[in-house]
Amino acid sequence: MLDVAPQELLVVAIVALLVIGPKDLPKAMRFVGKWVGKARAVARQFRSGIDTMIRESELAELEKQWAAENERIMREHPPTPSLPAPQPEHFASDEIAADAAPVMVEQPALLPEDAAAEPAPAKPKRTRKPKVATPDEPQS
Repeated sequence: MLDVAPQELLVVAIVALLVIGPKDLPKAMRFVGKWVGKARAVARQFRSGIDTMIRESELAELEKQWAAENERIMREHPPTPSLPAPQPEHFASDEIAADAAPVMVEQPALLPEDAAAEPAPAKPKRTRKPKVATPDEPQS
């Protein structure tokens, strides 16, 4: 892109020192630095916009390829008809009456009886160390 050799940069610095002067050179460098920063920000924004457009176009192309491949697979392997839905008469049993009362079932125990009866062990309390009095402090 821009190829500036160290010798060229030295020549530009000497010319700037002679033309602008040592008094105004820091202000000029600050001004140039601000404009270079703005130019870099614009270039970064432009590049990210271009990258986004490229990414979107690649995704659109991949989506088209996926749709074409999916269509090809569906043509080669058509979906098979699903199994028929089960009929209610298959489930009805002669032994169970339709209007019979529901049967109550006992709830299973989640914990064994031994574990439920034992309380969790308590943590021992921490004891404080006695404060050692220094010679400057009075003892209380």
